[in-house]
Amino acid sequence: MQNNPRLGMWLMCATAFIFAVQDGISRHLAGEYNVLMIVMIRYWFFAAFVITVASRKEGSIRAAAATAQPLLQVFRGLLLAGEICVMVAAFVLLGLVESHAIFASYPLLVAAFSGPILGEKVGWRRWIAIGVGFIGVLVILEPGITVFSPYAIVPLASAIMFAIYSLLTRYAARRDSAATSFFWTGVMGAIFMTIIGVWYWEPMTNSDWIWMATLCVTGATGHFLLIKTYEVAEASSVQPFAYLQLVFATFIGITIFGETLATNVAIGAVIVVGAGIFTLLRTRKVTLQADQSGAD
Repeated sequence: MQNNPRLGMWLMCATAFIFAVQDGISRHLAGEYNVLMIVMIRYWFFAAFVITVASRKEGSIRAAAATAQPLLQVFRGLLLAGEICVMVAAFVLLGLVESHAIFASYPLLVAAFSGPILGEKVGWRRWIAIGVGFIGVLVILEPGITVFSPYAIVPLASAIMFAIYSLLTRYAARRDSAATSFFWTGVMGAIFMTIIGVWYWEPMTNSDWIWMATLCVTGATGHFLLIKTYEVAEASSVQPFAYLQLVFATFIGITIFGETLATNVAIGAVIVVGAGIFTLLRTRKVTLQADQSGAD
């Protein structure tokens, strides 16, 4: 792997922008058609991309599919597919701005769940950051000040699902290669979504088929850039820039869909992102210290 943090930073910024565009297209299509059908078609293209990438890295499809933990890999694939459906539904119910502001809490959830799932030790500094981050979530939700919207549970559920998926991916990496996990993610998601989504098929206009094709291409492009990002730089050094997806999605939500950025949402998002970046940087520092101690 190369060590080029500056290139990794720019690649992560580009990845965040493309994923934000993808979210905007998903919001448009899911507002017109059933969410399950949209995610199903998206997964068909994604599965083809995943099979191609994974088989090239491992030498063959059989090698890419070889896993020592099939049940874990199946569950990961199903969990991510479910998370995508939940998040796209959140875009329709709440809009891009509020959905992404709440979803930005997922790195804090990763830190909080890393103990029980991976057996990692979370120090007091990170627990404080996690607490501060969820104060930010409460600022966004404004419980007790306004009528709490039950729709806010949807992106929060998505954040919890994605945090668990991320931790299970790290757990799977102990015995399987990244290419194998990538393969199972795409294939199981495509199978699962086809079984469910085919019952919700709706005719789509020609113009929306163009948007659907764009959605598929942006999805594959975003994941390709993400792979390249992690090839040229350490994940811990570029991960904070992934928060730019919140900025880009907010811009798209306001300019394209006419959403508004409420003051409480802006303040809460800043608190959540700040706590998340601190958690990421602190985790990186602890990991580096552990590596140095192991090398001594």
